[in-house]
Amino acid sequence: MIRELLIFEISDKGKRAFGLPKLDVPVKDNVLEGLTVREDIPDFPEVSEVEIVRHFTRLSQANYCVDIGFYPLGSCTMKYNPKVNERAASLAGFVSSHPLAPEDLVQGNLEVLKRMEDYLCEIAGMDAFTLQPSAGAQGELTGMMLIRACLEERGNPRKIVLIPDSAHGTNPSSAHLCGYRVQEIKSNQGGTVDLEDLARNMTEDVAALMLTNPNTLGVFEWDIKKIAEIVHAKGGFLYMDGANMNALTGICRPGDAGVDVIHINLHKTFSTPHGGGGPGSGPVGVKRALVPYLPVPLIEKRGERYALNFDRPKTIGRVRSFYGNFLVVVRALAYVLTLGPEGIKEIAEVAVLNSNYIRKSLDKEYHLKYDSPTLHECVFSDKIQKENGILNIDIAKRLIDYGVHPPTMSFPLIVHGALMVEPTETESKRDLDLFIDAMKKIAQEAKENPEILKSAPHHSYVRRLDETTAARNPVLKWEREKKS
Repeated sequence: MIRELLIFEISDKGKRAFGLPKLDVPVKDNVLEGLTVREDIPDFPEVSEVEIVRHFTRLSQANYCVDIGFYPLGSCTMKYNPKVNERAASLAGFVSSHPLAPEDLVQGNLEVLKRMEDYLCEIAGMDAFTLQPSAGAQGELTGMMLIRACLEERGNPRKIVLIPDSAHGTNPSSAHLCGYRVQEIKSNQGGTVDLEDLARNMTEDVAALMLTNPNTLGVFEWDIKKIAEIVHAKGGFLYMDGANMNALTGICRPGDAGVDVIHINLHKTFSTPHGGGGPGSGPVGVKRALVPYLPVPLIEKRGERYALNFDRPKTIGRVRSFYGNFLVVVRALAYVLTLGPEGIKEIAEVAVLNSNYIRKSLDKEYHLKYDSPTLHECVFSDKIQKENGILNIDIAKRLIDYGVHPPTMSFPLIVHGALMVEPTETESKRDLDLFIDAMKKIAQEAKENPEILKSAPHHSYVRRLDETTAARNPVLKWEREKKS
């Protein structure tokens, strides 16, 4: 495969992407007077229009995207986004509406937001939702802010937040930002929360337990009701990280199991594509005790109209400007309305089926640290391949040669050399078989020809990089070589 040159490398002095005739009107020299104007940009690339178009077109064709193949990223839920959702989000009435427009002019927008809140309440078993948080991590932070606000009003915000070792990595940060000290809870041999360890650590100094469920091993916390009882007995709150809600929709309502506050990722469970910085949406749902502290404004239906309620004395205030990532909510609502109750349940059923199909197909070639039944994702390790000097990164790099996006690597941390796979419900058996076949071939190569893995990928635009040197000595500025 021919390497695509950098745009600096195809640059030649004097080239331009356009040419315009001389102005036929007077030029005023003092138009920009008093402003700082940059006369020149050092080493700015100079290319023709056809060169710039072809350069970026070729780069776009080299990009891997969900329209080409599936992303088996564990704990990320990189599912295909139906095109009808994009069509709904591109409607002029949604795209051109202004967030400062008066309520009378955005009744349709407010209805979209309110209906999404109501559907999320039904799906998660909660009493109220806010759509303001624009990412899962911000949803976590919002949830912990709500818990702290409630405990402070009761007279004691407490000092500690408990977090299982199988939780998402952003949970400790969210707790710490709210002024709490984090204490880890160990997993048992089945990969779920050790109830005895939880009971030992659950004191009246603990504000909450932040539980990822299903956890990052893809295992459902079967004792969630007992977990809730232990936490509630000491006056704490049970927070649930609902980023993996893809495994539960239509089957299990966290609120019915004792969860007090939950965040859900619309950009994962409800289809909006994410990655590369956004867009995202991490709505937070709460039970009745935490409703007074929700961010403002709250959307209320008054008769046949929708209104924004800012008059909430106990609110934690805004956590984001305006009302969240509105067009992400539009896409999610389109997804929910298209699927209906039966389809919402089928999401989880097919996601779990696909994951277990991959798990069963590869359990002879790759090591599974935990033998507990898994839901929407499964976590292999490189333990078998290590016997031949092959690590998980070698497996991931070799997958690129087979035209497959690598899974999540080295997470969760409790599985050394982890390969975390989540196929989602949108993938067909044919695509799953392509992934399984590639993984089996790589396992065979690890035994018979390990060197081919250590130097992979061989057929990509960018070959194997020295990642250690790149991390320690990053090149942040490209320096142009002098042309002879």
